[in-house]
Amino acid sequence: MTSRLKLAFLASRNGSAFRAAVEAAEAGPLAADIVLLVSNSARAPALDFARARGIPHRVIPTAVDPGAADRELAEALAASGADWVVLSGYLRRIGPAVLARFPDRILNIHPGPLPAFGGEGMYGRRVHEAVIAAGAPQSEVTIHLVDGEYDHGRVLGRWPVPVEPGDMPETLEQRVTALEPEVMTRTLIDLAEGRLEPSQAS
Repeated sequence: MTSRLKLAFLASRNGSAFRAAVEAAEAGPLAADIVLLVSNSARAPALDFARARGIPHRVIPTAVDPGAADRELAEALAASGADWVVLSGYLRRIGPAVLARFPDRILNIHPGPLPAFGGEGMYGRRVHEAVIAAGAPQSEVTIHLVDGEYDHGRVLGRWPVPVEPGDMPETLEQRVTALEPEVMTRTLIDLAEGRLEPSQAS
């Protein structure tokens, strides 16, 4: 039986996975209600998208007082009724207050194989540079649960992206980035339809 997910998203910039999930929920494949978008940047384009679609949205800056921001974010997410939190290019570590409210209920997408190409400082183009420098035959789009360490939580799915001859970090990044919204949407659909059990993930 399909159940409707209640999803909240965190985005610092464009929020491409957030946009894809909204469109899938509107079109029907994703049985979910998008209950909140939060950004730590008032200039994030994801906020404009949320505003245009009538999705509740908040700005909670994190730079000045990360601890207070963590507590405010935890309260906002809980008040939204979300049962899952999805990171869509959210460029801050998730704090203990949010982790305590949503244990094993926070999803992140990583643009490379984990654990080999994860950890603090491994984000964006740095991941693709490391994959190519290591001579890896393929990269990955990886969906994992978020815990208190960077890129450490249980992996829910891996989607390979071959490294092609002559690839530069920019070209590999383009192919990985293009796949990320579809991968996150497919993961959310699997969750909603009961095909994915996070507690049994590797």
